[in-house]
Amino acid sequence: MPKLAANLTMLFNEVDFLARFGAAAQAGFRGVEFLFPYAFEANQIAEQLKLHQLELVLHNLPAGDWAAGERGIACHPNRVGEFQEGVARAIRYAQALGVKQLNCLAGIIPQGVSPDNAHKVLVENLKFAANQLKAVGIRLLIEPINTFDIPGFYLCHTRQATEMIKDTGSDNLFVQYDIYHMQRMEGDLANTIKAHLPLIKHVQLADNPGRFEPGTGEINYRFLFSFLDEIGYDGWIGCEYKPKGNTTDGLSWLDAHGV
Repeated sequence: MPKLAANLTMLFNEVDFLARFGAAAQAGFRGVEFLFPYAFEANQIAEQLKLHQLELVLHNLPAGDWAAGERGIACHPNRVGEFQEGVARAIRYAQALGVKQLNCLAGIIPQGVSPDNAHKVLVENLKFAANQLKAVGIRLLIEPINTFDIPGFYLCHTRQATEMIKDTGSDNLFVQYDIYHMQRMEGDLANTIKAHLPLIKHVQLADNPGRFEPGTGEINYRFLFSFLDEIGYDGWIGCEYKPKGNTTDGLSWLDAHGV
């Protein structure tokens, strides 16, 4: 049986953010995740987690100016100091909230920066972040993202992510495997997950096309849930999809998929 975490950036957005914790718990979720906690004081989020007996399983490092379209700064040569300050800030939040793994968004390659230079900067930033997180018992993850939704995003394939991990030489860097993104970029989901399972420490889901609930598109989630159990994946699966309508009404997919 998969352990499902509600992504509060995407789900229950009919209510204000801090009210989404209670909505997730009422819907039966025991874990939650979201993009960023930084708009709130850590104690505000901690209170909601405690009140509703929820585990926060993941959030991201600071990723630049999200509202302006930035999607990470880890591959930006002129933002290294900002990236390192963001790592320290993320650690403070993670320790206050009991988070055991953080995700790093590589970012869109800046205009005028070569792919080779972006790669070099990203490797060094990941080395730094992985070492800082390891010192406090937190895993660092990297997430390949499809370039249809985010054109120019540097990290966009599973093999690219695993090679990046090798290039850093870190034993504290792993993959966040988003089924939706990798269906768009690669397909062959089951074989890819199985081949890289030792490095995959978090999985996210949405169907394709549309990034809606499982059962609305082409991905056979009933098969994938059973397959993940069969191959021994024991981590969380984050429900990072866009509800087609009301979040709670849309959760009928859970029963339909036997979870």
